[in-house]
Amino acid sequence: MADQKEKIVEVKHLKQYFNIGKKNEVKAIDDVSFYIYKGETLGLVGESGSGKSTTGRSIIRLYSPTDGEILFEGQDISKIKNHSKNMKKFRKEMQMIFQDPYASLNPRMKVKDIISEGLDIHGIATGKEEREEKIAELLDMVNLNPEHMSRYPYEFSGGQRQRIGIARALAVDPQFIIADEPISALDVSIQAQVVNLLQDIQKERGLTYLFIAHDLSMVKYISDRIAVMYHGKIVELASADEIYDNPLHSYTKSLLSAIPIPDPETEKKRTRIDFDHSQAFTDQHSFREVLPGHFLYCTEEEAANIK
Repeated sequence: MADQKEKIVEVKHLKQYFNIGKKNEVKAIDDVSFYIYKGETLGLVGESGSGKSTTGRSIIRLYSPTDGEILFEGQDISKIKNHSKNMKKFRKEMQMIFQDPYASLNPRMKVKDIISEGLDIHGIATGKEEREEKIAELLDMVNLNPEHMSRYPYEFSGGQRQRIGIARALAVDPQFIIADEPISALDVSIQAQVVNLLQDIQKERGLTYLFIAHDLSMVKYISDRIAVMYHGKIVELASADEIYDNPLHSYTKSLLSAIPIPDPETEKKRTRIDFDHSQAFTDQHSFREVLPGHFLYCTEEEAANIK
């Protein structure tokens, strides 16, 4: 059944290095491969510095990849020049929701101008009246008042600003959205509202998400499958239920054991699993399918012992 699904994004042996050839060279993404099915949400989790946000930015071509392929609907976009007509076409199909709703909105622009940038660039709205109609529709879709379009970002709360960011991403009617830790800067009381909104919009528009986060509990809630990233590599990938019920990599187990449980008695008895960060990746390690649909970064010997 899984093989019959359409893959909208395929990442093959992606590498993103910075300061190449220098003493402070950083291998932010080091040979990562995965795919995303059309209409699904793939959660990408890991601690700060694991490379998950860099992965999202490389896929959408905010960074030019060092090596590897990024296929969108079967076409390799990793080599397309950023300012070419071909890239402009893909920019319309792929959009990003940024982590910081305070820094990602231009404080000198009114909400209507922030949202309409994509409309203007891609020639979607032909006149002022149509433009304002579309902006009002988008604001209504993210549960904001259309009258808010004449205000500035500083007049809104963090949750409202993130809704404006979501409206901006939706303006050009994309197929694929990368949500880069879209709730991490928000109050806990607002986080669930934003995640529910993203799910509602996904159902309504048939969108595909790459949802990047470090909060595993929220990722399970929104994701169909989850990829766990550590030190520039994906170390485990499986369905959300499988990751929670049958984690195989010690790093995944460590992340799961750190999720707080809202029961003081249970929480007291729990055992935290410490991950040995000195564990080295060797030439014998590779990303393998060890169970149906369950991928693990391990050695051949480790894979043979998994039942």
